[in-house]
Amino acid sequence: MATPTESPTPSQHTPIAKEPTPDDPVTPPGVSADDDLSADERALLVDNLRFALDGRWRATREFVRENSNRADLLPDPSRTLEEARTHTLEVMRELASQGFASAGFAADHGGTGDIGSSITAIEMLGYADLSLMVKAGVQWGLFGGAVENLGTKRHHDKYVPGIINLDILGCFAMTETGHGSNVQAIETTATYDRDAREFVIHSPTPSSRKDYIGGAAEHARFAAVFAQLITGGPDEEPEGRGVHCFVVPIRDEDGNDLPGVTTSDCGYKGGLAGVDNGRIMFDNVRVPAENLLNRYADVAEDGSYSSPIENINRRFFTMLGTLIRGRVSVAATAGAAGRKALTLATRYGLIRKQFEAPEATDEITVMDYLGHQRKLLPLIAKSYAIAFAQNEIVAELHEVQSSAPDDSDAGRQRQLEGQAAGLKAYATWHASHSINVSREACGGAGYLDENQLSIIRGDIDVFTTFEGDNTIMMQLIAKELLSSYSDDVQGLSAGGWVRFIAGMARDVVAEKTAVRQVVQTLLDSSDEDTEKSALTDRSTQIRLFRNREDHLVRTCAQRLRRALDDDNDAFDVFNNAQDHLLKVGHAHIERVVLEAFVEGIENCDSRSAAELLGKVCDLFVYSALEADLSWFMMHRHISVERAKAVRRGVNELCQELRPHARSLVDAFGVPEELLRAPMLVNG
Repeated sequence: MATPTESPTPSQHTPIAKEPTPDDPVTPPGVSADDDLSADERALLVDNLRFALDGRWRATREFVRENSNRADLLPDPSRTLEEARTHTLEVMRELASQGFASAGFAADHGGTGDIGSSITAIEMLGYADLSLMVKAGVQWGLFGGAVENLGTKRHHDKYVPGIINLDILGCFAMTETGHGSNVQAIETTATYDRDAREFVIHSPTPSSRKDYIGGAAEHARFAAVFAQLITGGPDEEPEGRGVHCFVVPIRDEDGNDLPGVTTSDCGYKGGLAGVDNGRIMFDNVRVPAENLLNRYADVAEDGSYSSPIENINRRFFTMLGTLIRGRVSVAATAGAAGRKALTLATRYGLIRKQFEAPEATDEITVMDYLGHQRKLLPLIAKSYAIAFAQNEIVAELHEVQSSAPDDSDAGRQRQLEGQAAGLKAYATWHASHSINVSREACGGAGYLDENQLSIIRGDIDVFTTFEGDNTIMMQLIAKELLSSYSDDVQGLSAGGWVRFIAGMARDVVAEKTAVRQVVQTLLDSSDEDTEKSALTDRSTQIRLFRNREDHLVRTCAQRLRRALDDDNDAFDVFNNAQDHLLKVGHAHIERVVLEAFVEGIENCDSRSAAELLGKVCDLFVYSALEADLSWFMMHRHISVERAKAVRRGVNELCQELRPHARSLVDAFGVPEELLRAPMLVNG
């Protein structure tokens, strides 16, 4: 399933005029309800919505849609664990034979070097089977990404072609039983033996066991092992040089553990039956010196250590920053899984009937109940918003990783890492919630595996904690905002970070990202007082989200500073403010998502699609405000009367969008064969 080159960037259309209505009622958008559209008009509207959503790599999306429109790609709960794992590997081999993985690797390494296409193709697997996506992501994204991005020519020549075509099956051995998110503290060691010119990989404690590693239970023959490098020159005592990555063979061709390697099986999990998660212990396993992935550091024959990056913390975060693709892919695929679940639930809600109206004989379609609309439509709106934000971060990652390394781009890379962390948390939490709500919205039918939702719910659950625990991800982006992306904060302990913030200038504010032209134009032409303009006014919505973020960043910095001024322990200060930090991260990423949605509407060529997207964006904003009304009211950013208008607005927008429900989910473009569910047989 080779992926084509990217699609051209769409041209911009005339911006939608702001509605000049007063604050309270949400005015109709002037878009005909689906019920009033002909079949051709509705199809055109869906196509235009999909075109907008598909973004820059829409050609890749269409190609994968066409080739994945097969029910045999769906997970089958009747398979045994062994059968599920075997099936997943078989499908991966089919993908490999069709060149599916080539886009993710550089042209001079045997690929095509289209990073954005690679991530988009992986995302689209989320419509089929999340086990397939995870297995593919481990092989080509994590293991392959480590070799390509942390290795040099000797590794690229030796491993990359086999990684692409699956002659070399690998796993990504970073997480340990005792350390997950805190990678800098992992315990596995790699000690250089000068006489043998080898590294000795060792698991010194039970907690240093590599754990939950996809591929480690059965299929992987190699592992990208992260370990504490220990070495010293001729006149030096060996010392720790921080975490580095090594290619370590773990099994022979027959699948047997190599000497010194002990693998075990994690067994049944809460989902992802097709992924063979396992554990690895190393007992003084020796590998050649050239197995060190040495792009950012190397060890000479005499044991001398060298690196172009002197600072150990900066070096560590630079290495991890090159592996950001996995985090972006997880967010993207979670978004796809959430959209699929909402499509299933919406289609079911449009055919399922329940209870008669007074003096009526026919039962009412459940989607006509406001309560049901409130369940699904705000989640659909948020899915649209996240999809536009995801498209932007994929494009940014593509540009950053496709360019030659440049020290001047360090700030851009750091900003990308922060945004990826925040969006990963925001998108996976949303997907998990949306899938669970979709399951509930389908009642007993949603609980049957044959209708897919219960399987998707189990499979998505781990997305909130792997590739970075979501709480840590939100905390990370908050710390980045408060420290204004200063290199000095990298790697600091909680206490050190708090002391750093306290020592900064009096007025600590977030470093602003480049202001989008469309957003700046809206802000320049609007009233700064959000209470004096309509809530449907896009600039008012942006200001509310920006004001919340600015308030939270400023008050969090002040809170930390005041607490330290009272001679409190720095870690206690950090710990006591953790709720505030998490709120900062959430407010920031939600503002970024809104502005990406606004940009997406601006770039939509179809006026009818853009007008409908405008109402979807309104529902996203109103729902977000409603979810956080207590904060907005507590800090006097929204009055009591406006709060009431927000609640009314959610109801009115749900009712206005109800006739478009089918079009909105059809525009997600889930292949029809992947939506097979007996509960939809009459849909």
